[in-house]
Amino acid sequence: MSGVRTFDLAEATRRDLNGALHAAGAGGRFEVLNPRGAHAVACGITADIDVVVRGSVGYYCAGMHQRGRVLVEGNASTGLAENIMSGTVRITGNATMSAAATGCGGLVVVGGNAGARCGISMKGVDIVVGGDAGHMSAFMAQAGNLVVCGDAAADLGDSIYEARIFVRGDVESLGADCVEKEMRPEHVDTLARLLAAAASTVEGADPAEFRRYGSARRLYNFNIDDVDALARAAGR
Repeated sequence: MSGVRTFDLAEATRRDLNGALHAAGAGGRFEVLNPRGAHAVACGITADIDVVVRGSVGYYCAGMHQRGRVLVEGNASTGLAENIMSGTVRITGNATMSAAATGCGGLVVVGGNAGARCGISMKGVDIVVGGDAGHMSAFMAQAGNLVVCGDAAADLGDSIYEARIFVRGDVESLGADCVEKEMRPEHVDTLARLLAAAASTVEGADPAEFRRYGSARRLYNFNIDDVDALARAAGR
């Protein structure tokens, strides 16, 4: 590939790869071969570069991502794009647990299914899942948007704050303080924008097919009526 710097992880080390990505200037293009489930691939990118990983990766791929674009042609294990700040991370396959955990910004697109706790404690990241999302997705989600084009497993949005969840399929159950909410025009606009950004992954998805979920805000304030229940739970 002309103009593309290639790292074959069957020969090069991850330290070599990540060091080159950290030193790259804007406009750099990189290709990663034979990742073979390696952990911490393409972490901490701070420049406006493009990275294509041809194969599946292990834990924390594209963690602490700040700028540029990472595409993984395969699956990703725990912690994909953990603590992403900005930029874009996409995978064509499935992500296991905690995809985009604590993400503060940017866009994460999962072409297949996402495992448990997708978007846990998200703080502003946008996440689009082309398939299903596992249990306790968006647990303690504070800000941002989670879009699930398939079904959502149990305890969706448990203890959610002000993040928004959009689901096209069925929801097994909602977590504590998470409720279905009205889809107002501004939410339809947000969803349409995110679906357009992930168009190659969610081709044909219509915002009208989705339902919105968010916080009922019942956990925001202390309720004196809960004191006895808390005491009994503590064995007092």
